[in-house]
Amino acid sequence: MLNDITFGQYYPSNSFVHKMDPRFKLVLTVAYIVLLFVADTFAGYAVSAAFVLVSIAASRVPIKLLAKNLKPLLPVLIIMFVMNAFINSTGNVLVKFWIFKVTDAGIIRAVVMLLRLVMLIFFTGLLTLTTSPISLTFGIESLFKPLSKIGFPAHEMAMMMTIALRFIPTLIEETDKIMKAQMARGADFDTGNLVQKAKSMLPLLIPLFVSAFRRAEELALAMTARCYRGGEGRTRMTPLKVTKNDFIATAFAIVMFALMIGTNYVKIF
Repeated sequence: MLNDITFGQYYPSNSFVHKMDPRFKLVLTVAYIVLLFVADTFAGYAVSAAFVLVSIAASRVPIKLLAKNLKPLLPVLIIMFVMNAFINSTGNVLVKFWIFKVTDAGIIRAVVMLLRLVMLIFFTGLLTLTTSPISLTFGIESLFKPLSKIGFPAHEMAMMMTIALRFIPTLIEETDKIMKAQMARGADFDTGNLVQKAKSMLPLLIPLFVSAFRRAEELALAMTARCYRGGEGRTRMTPLKVTKNDFIATAFAIVMFALMIGTNYVKIF
């Protein structure tokens, strides 16, 4: 299951989305996340889903690769669906058990939240799959740069965030190796109650923390050996450039975002 997590990985390609400026992709991703929770009609969700599907097609990233991110989160999605189904008590009662009841409005709310989470996972996963770590660093730093005038460490913050994203696949791979090694020695991570499962994770967490700190120290030594001194005075071999792809994508996104918001006022279905 751990190998199914693709968040933080980069999928090399020469697609339309890959060629976009990382700053535009970051801004459009944040805007989409906000508007995804502003949309309040099924027409708005249909437009949101269409925007995600068009973005995936333009990126040439296999949808199966994005869908892998759902497998580890499946228990969370199920819990969210059940909770939203029971929380809303308005509407026609479909099933009633003791003090609990499921209504048609509760089911609709649960389906809506599930769709939102799935689209959110797909779109944020698309950002890291189509943007290399170094481009993501430059994009975040460029967006935070105006804040450096008030003392905000733009370069350091961008570097920290990018390193954290970059090491997600590495730590997942390390966790999988440790789990297999512990299972070969007789460790059991699946059986027992909640307390027993928590205790069985100790042989996994301790080596993982040791490995993470070792990798962090090795990275610090490598950066020091290359005379890394922060972002001040640094130049870039490939400066960020705005191209026609960015304007085309932005124009398309603005139209889709306007439709998402407009469906709240024009009730289609």
